Parts: sequence; structure tokens; C-alpha cells
Amino acid sequence: MSRTLTSLADGADLLLTGQTYHGVVANVAEYYDIPVAGLHHFPVRVNGQIGVPFLPSPAPIVRTTLSAGWWLYNRFTKADEDAQRRELGLPPTTVPAWQRMADGGTLEIQAYDRALFPGLAAEWNGKRPFVGSLTLELAAETDDEVASWIAAGTPPIYFGFGSMPVGSLADLVTMIGGACAELGERALICSRAQDGGVPAFDHVKVVPAVNHAAIFPTCRAVVHHGGSGTTAAGLRAGVPTLILWITSDQPIWAAQIKQLKVGSGRRFSSTTRKTLVSDLRSVLAPAYVSRARDVASRMT
Repeated sequence: MSRTLTSLADGADLLLTGQTYHGVVANVAEYYDIPVAGLHHFPVRVNGQIGVPFLPSPAPIVRTTLSAGWWLYNRFTKADEDAQRRELGLPPTTVPAWQRMADGGTLEIQAYDRALFPGLAAEWNGKRPFVGSLTLELAAETDDEVASWIAAGTPPIYFGFGSMPVGSLADLVTMIGGACAELGERALICSRAQDGGVPAFDHVKVVPAVNHAAIFPTCRAVVHHGGSGTTAAGLRAGVPTLILWITSDQPIWAAQIKQLKVGSGRRFSSTTRKTLVSDLRSVLAPAYVSRARDVASRMT
């Protein structure tokens, strides 16, 4: 990774790093004496607002927990960072890259909406600008077909889990189809998987991809894995969200959706037809619909 980046960065005006392996990027930037900036799609820096998902804690405990997490991260990555610095001929340092970046006032762009984390922008006091979630709003081949299907009936509930492993598509479609039939709803399922034996339901449509920006506003609710981009698209659409999370930052978004009272969330592995029916009944309630529209009006 280091050697590839070193070869690509020669002559660059700026290096942009994400939330992991920023030390690799910061060291190469130091080697070439060019600026480095961060791009974060959820809150990762120490703060008193966002801690362990589903475990509300006082601000001091949240800050301590996040600081401990960064300390552990440094322990895991220090050997690789030290080796990289030696290879680049940079002087040794005892200060981890994330701390050097923070202390040096490195620009860290928050690519999510401040409205989703009330109080966070004020706590950071302009040090980390919020620009909203980034999206290309790319069209999908099936958009016209999906739009026609939606227009021919009641607004559906969208289901999609990105690249996350969700087991058998046939089993997933069976569970979703059964839950939506019980609720009298239609389902639009987005999956690139091509499993055989997928059951067909009159009230269910399965497609490989859709343009979230175009399709989500025409749905009653969106159900997904809780990726930052999909979460933002659903909230911008002004419809309730149900997050069935699997890993990474997804439980953070699920917890925040619940905190904002615009939806609900649970672990995907604990989801059954019964829990899905119950969760959908909850998020389709008028109060959630109203709050989702309100949050959408305040997003970038």
C-alpha cells in the first residue's frame, strides 16, 4: 500500500485519506511535503456526542471510550507506520498519525449532515466542516421500469443491502414477501445476487440496482444495511428508515436513526418475518413519517 501510494502521489497537489490507514497517507504527504486532508463519512474523531451504539453515556465517558479506541488503533498500526517511515527516510515519531493530523489542524471534511448529529458541529466549533453526504446520483438501467411499476400501484417499501452478505436471496425474498403481504404492502428489492429458485410474488419486484435519489422519494419506507450513503439517501427522501445492520459503522447509523425518531434498527442476523412485520408497522406510523419529512427539510 505504501509503495503504491508513494509512486502515485509524486506530483500530487493534495492527498485525501479516509478513516483507516490515514498514517500511511500522512507519512507519504510528509515525505513529499504536500498537504493531506481527511474525508469522514461518519463521526470518528473524539467527541462527547457519539459513543458506543445503543449505549447512551455521559459526554466524559464517550470521550474516554473514543480516546481508548484510538489508542488501541495506534497499537495495532504503529509497527507498520514505523516501518513505512524508516523506508521513506522520515524521522521516528512517538505521536500517532491521527494525533499529528489533529494537532496540526489538518482539514477533516465531514461527509454527512450536521442535522443527523445535533450538537456535534457546535462541539467541534468549525474545526471539521460538514458538507453533507456525497453522492453521484447515478442512473440505473432499470429506473424507468421500476418507476412504471411503482406508478401502477401503491408506493412500495424498498429493501436493499448493498454488497453485504445476506445469505440466500430466495430466503430473503420469501421473508420480505411474506412480511409485506401480511401488512398489505408492496416490496421493491434491490439485489445483484442471481440465486436460482427465487419465489415470485405479485406484490414484489426484484431488480439489480436503482438510483436511490430518484426512487426513494416514491417509496413508503426504506429498509437497508445502514451504509452511510444509503442512509443519507433515505433520509433526504423524507421517508422512514429501518436499518438491519451487519458490520462496520452500520450500528452507529441504526442507533442515530432511532435517536432521531425517524426509524428503527436491529442486527440483520436477528431479523425474522415476525420482527420485520413488527418493525415495519412501527416505522410506517404517522409520527415517524412526519419526523422523517422534517429531518429531510434540514439536510444538505
